[in-house]
Amino acid sequence: MSTILQPPPPHIEQKINYLNVDYGWRSWLFTTDHKRIALLYLFSITAFFFVGGAFAVAMRINLLFPEGLVDNDTYNKLFTMHGIVMVFFFLVPSIPATLGNFLIPLMIGSRDLAFPRINLLSWYIYIVGGIFTMTAVLQGGVDTGWTFYAPFSTTYSNTHVILAAVGVFISGFSSILTGLNFIVTIHTMRCPGMTWSRLPLFVWGHYATSIIQVLGTPVIAITLVLLGLERILHTGIFDPKLGGDPILFQHLFWFYSHPAVYIMILPGMAVISELVSCYSRKSVFGYGFVAFSSLGIAVLSFVVWGHHLFVAGQSMYASMVFSFMSMAVAVPSAIKVFNWTATMFRGSISWETPMLYAFGFIGLFTIGGLTGLFLATMAIDVHVTDTYFVIAHFHYVMVGGMVMAYMGGLHFWFPKITGRLYPEGWAKFAALIIFVGFNLTFFPQFLLGYLGMPRRYATYPDEFHALNVLSTAGASILGVGYLIPMIYLTWAWRKGPLSPQNPWKAKGLEWEQAPTPPPTFNFDDPPIVTEPAYNYSAIPEEVHRG
Repeated sequence: MSTILQPPPPHIEQKINYLNVDYGWRSWLFTTDHKRIALLYLFSITAFFFVGGAFAVAMRINLLFPEGLVDNDTYNKLFTMHGIVMVFFFLVPSIPATLGNFLIPLMIGSRDLAFPRINLLSWYIYIVGGIFTMTAVLQGGVDTGWTFYAPFSTTYSNTHVILAAVGVFISGFSSILTGLNFIVTIHTMRCPGMTWSRLPLFVWGHYATSIIQVLGTPVIAITLVLLGLERILHTGIFDPKLGGDPILFQHLFWFYSHPAVYIMILPGMAVISELVSCYSRKSVFGYGFVAFSSLGIAVLSFVVWGHHLFVAGQSMYASMVFSFMSMAVAVPSAIKVFNWTATMFRGSISWETPMLYAFGFIGLFTIGGLTGLFLATMAIDVHVTDTYFVIAHFHYVMVGGMVMAYMGGLHFWFPKITGRLYPEGWAKFAALIIFVGFNLTFFPQFLLGYLGMPRRYATYPDEFHALNVLSTAGASILGVGYLIPMIYLTWAWRKGPLSPQNPWKAKGLEWEQAPTPPPTFNFDDPPIVTEPAYNYSAIPEEVHRG
């Protein structure tokens, strides 16, 4: 056997980019570069994701046994802190603050966001809010549930309600400022040729999300202020003994918190549009319908909150209206699912890791969306309210949907962000583990809820034991599935092979015009757009994969 000595690879001198332009800590903590701020968010929300995940692990271990392992008060704190951390400090900012921050200026051909300093300020506000909430955790936690329902939160709870509420209140300003920045940027900083009809659907999705952030978030801020006034000064806003109405709190809370579901899922849908088009090598079927369905979801999301109050004493006629409107908001969501499927039809589909996450998103989000229609139907909702059916539905939308999209987007744009490639085999393995672990965790909860097991209980009858064991086993697999990408993406960032400018042969300014990784001001030459979005028919046939 002979050995052929390969010549050493030529030394590749990396160009100056946003990562290597300066390594000092001041250059990160005082940066106004939207890409570096996106990474600050990425590291922050990843930390909160694992904190919130730790509370979930503790809950599932407790539910491994019918009699439980912790007392009721401790369990109340576990699910409360899991919900608060995951919703307000991971799900809401996850895609907009990281991928949105990094990509929107690149996608529209801009040098930065409209207000770079406000962008940095929003990250600091988010961190301050997180510190308040973590302080509440370290001092003993909160036991009100992430919904802070009155009168328990305003009168009876002995835990650190004010501290946690202040943390959520502060972080809301971060969300408002990010949404405002995106709206102004998209309106005023598009490059020549980037008309509204040529905007990537990722940008359309974030535009719709930003509208909800700007209009809806102040309502939860006001609600939390009223909660604080009631708890500290006993003003009687929610206390019936003083002339108040506890149902008013639920109306105010859900007026924001149901649209907040779309703050979380619309950016995920935006990511999926990019992935499906790229890995099908086709333009998105019904581009206009998909773009305007994002706006339709944003508008309708403000008139469906009452379906959370079917059993709260709300008027039957009001419930009928909210039931109908909740059915209506499913239409634009269904348009997206149909158009993604039609895009893949007869496409040249390839099976890279981001596309696996896209397939996972479409399947799991569809299950979550359809079960949402069950909950919008009054007769069924009365049966499954406050059961594990609601928990399973919510997690199929938020984790099966949004987190799948987040993982898909993170893998898709990882080469652009870091200039490196990740190990494809490990990435596909992790995607499979996450899909299996997720379904094993949450599908049994549909059955538990249908059988009548209430949520937020530390113990349960023996007949629910087997399904809870399955769910806890799935959570263990899911946790491993999330740890694997942490390990190989961290390794790839340092040691992975260098990425070419456009490893997926994708369309879009961020891939075709911006270097990988991009320089501080994104483009070497100002871009000019001359073709519609997703014009994959312009790519020569030899680069198509299948």
